[in-house]
Amino acid sequence: MRILLTGGGTMGSVSPLLAIAEELKEKDNSSEFLWLGTKNGPEEKFIKEANIIFRAIPSGKLRRYFSGRNFIDPFLIIAGFFSSLWIIFKFKPKIILSAGGFVGVPVIWAGWFLRVPSLIHQQDLRPGLANKLTAPFAKIITVAFSESLKYFTGATIVGNPFRKSLLMGDKARAKEIFELQDDLPVLLILGGGTGALELNKIAILASGELTTFCQVIHLTGGKFDEDFEAKIDIIKKENKNYHLIDILVTGMEDAFAVADLVVSRAGMGTLTELSILGKPTILVPMPESHQEENAWYFKRQNAVHILDQKNLMPAEFSFAVREVIGDNIELANLSRNIRGVMNADAAKKIAEKIYSL
Repeated sequence: MRILLTGGGTMGSVSPLLAIAEELKEKDNSSEFLWLGTKNGPEEKFIKEANIIFRAIPSGKLRRYFSGRNFIDPFLIIAGFFSSLWIIFKFKPKIILSAGGFVGVPVIWAGWFLRVPSLIHQQDLRPGLANKLTAPFAKIITVAFSESLKYFTGATIVGNPFRKSLLMGDKARAKEIFELQDDLPVLLILGGGTGALELNKIAILASGELTTFCQVIHLTGGKFDEDFEAKIDIIKKENKNYHLIDILVTGMEDAFAVADLVVSRAGMGTLTELSILGKPTILVPMPESHQEENAWYFKRQNAVHILDQKNLMPAEFSFAVREVIGDNIELANLSRNIRGVMNADAAKKIAEKIYSL
């Protein structure tokens, strides 16, 4: 069976699709996959690592605020539509899969035009514009939470897909890879697939204080402005307990395994992984975005701590980390509670729906 996947620009729409692809490969190793993504997003490295053929298509974003890009991006969406038409015509997929992301919008539209059925998956509690634009053209709609059903007609609750490969982490291997000590707890900071500039800045400014009581693996996404380049160089040379890494294409499972506490944005893909792995977590959601709703859903389950990025200072950040990472009872409570939020069989349920077609 030939399957077309589309998503990118950030890793948010990529992780669940990789999980579904893993499940489909287990069911039928002869399945053929093709991925349509963005030219400049972070997804290409991860998709090729999963042995999936990747092709970039023109991609634009429809912003609901004023931007000069609003005059250019509609033409990119049109170009993406015609590129998708040709690729779909040649590849002849049985189904198209998307989990949000604007690169998927012209692909789903082109698939509908060519009568190729599509499945879209809604991860976050509140749908983004991309899924709103593609839902009328989808054959199957799945959602992670019952709260999302009101936004779609005929949707099915399945949970959120999770990459099984992340269960293969090894603490001993991680300590060797990241050159970690045995006598200090480990903090993992996830800046996101394209980075989170403000979160990265706060963490780096707090690095001196943080490394007095823990060692840090900080995945930045490679997003910094010029003022911070000198600070980064100094940290890399002088602070051996603060490990700055742009992107982990391989070894993410080991980073998760060794982490005693995770600080993260609140994209649902990452939240799902943290839930299945039972990782104690502090969330710093992107202000005024769907991430705040995601974060508070987990907070209501007593599964995470939340820090408001607005007016968050490095000293406050390091204090919050110290309070949690030094409290074994709280770490155990957070681990237990977050593990109960998500189920682990969403990819299997989606694969069954795909084969039902």
